[in-house]
Amino acid sequence: MKANAGTLTNFEVLDLLNSRGASNDTTRVIAPISTSEYTRLHVYDYLMETPACTQTQEIITNFSDQCKYFKLAKAEILNIINIRPSSTVNLAPILEEPSERGIDKKAKEGILKLVEALLPPPPIVEARGDNEEEETEEGEQS
Repeated sequence: MKANAGTLTNFEVLDLLNSRGASNDTTRVIAPISTSEYTRLHVYDYLMETPACTQTQEIITNFSDQCKYFKLAKAEILNIINIRPSSTVNLAPILEEPSERGIDKKAKEGILKLVEALLPPPPIVEARGDNEEEETEEGEQS
């Protein structure tokens, strides 16, 4: 990946973290870690709970190519890939001035069908319980 190559999808960030040895290994917090390492691990954990963890570069490329039919901006495609909207309510805030660009209700439904057909569903994440303790920046229990 080139430095300053532009905006990245969440998948590309996750792929970069994986290539640098990030994992969801629970033993990784035994030793003290730096603030930047702590941040990197939390970003990794967050991305593992998003659609990014079920995507591949091939899926993203294919989806981006198919979106050209709808004349979406690159930022809109990126946000659709990252968020994976499943309804027009979720899609609406992503699209900037859709009516002025001819993106009507039928086009929005077409985009959502494309999302459903090409982007894998997000992972099923168990909700954290109220009694579950969170770790602080120093790796201690709060």
